[in-house]
Formats: sequence, structure tokens, C-alpha cells
Amino acid sequence: MPYSQIFTDHLENPRNGGELENADVVVEETNPVCGDRLRLSLRINKGMIEAARFLAYGCPPVLVCGSALTELIQGKTTEEALLVTRKQLVESVGGLPLRKQHAAALAIETLRVAIEKK
Repeated sequence: MPYSQIFTDHLENPRNGGELENADVVVEETNPVCGDRLRLSLRINKGMIEAARFLAYGCPPVLVCGSALTELIQGKTTEEALLVTRKQLVESVGGLPLRKQHAAALAIETLRVAIEKK
């Protein structure tokens, strides 16, 4: 399965990359099988995700999923963000090969841990 134009755009122009100054929560999760890591920083005010930033270490789909995740959750309440599924994240990047869907799973897990930590 070739990667989509949306995927390529996120890879070449990642959204919301880097550290978030004055973050309320910072979480880093690792996929123990392949070693991919995703660091997610959130600023949450009155239950609303005002800002999200990410750092990705590993395969390109991890970077793409981190980028797309921040776009999907900014401006949402934490409850709404918890409703974002792996399938929705995969669809938002134009699809991923089955062997690379672990990147979306890592992004969703990192989000859940961050919100639970807050």
C-alpha cells in the first residue's frame, strides 16, 4: 500500500512538532516491540486542550500520527479527545499499511496516558 498524499504532507510538514512551553502534562510512551517513542505535551484549561505538541522517535508513521493527533485533539475537551480512535487517526492520514498501524496505536495510547495523568 503506497502512502497517501496526506501522509506525505504530514511527513514533510509536521504540525505542532516540538516541546510545549508551560505544558500541564508531558508523557512519553514507547512501543516495546519496535522501540518507537512518542512524546506528547498538552496544555489543558478547564477540561479543554488548548495546545498540543509532539516529538516522535522511530519510523515515519509515528511522526505522521503524532502530527495528525495534535490536529485532531486541539480545541477539543479531554472527553472528546478520549473518543478519538486508532481507526479515525489512521483514516485522518489517508490510511496506513497493517504492519505500520502500531504507530496510530502508540499515539492513541500516549494520549490516553496523558489525559489520565492530568
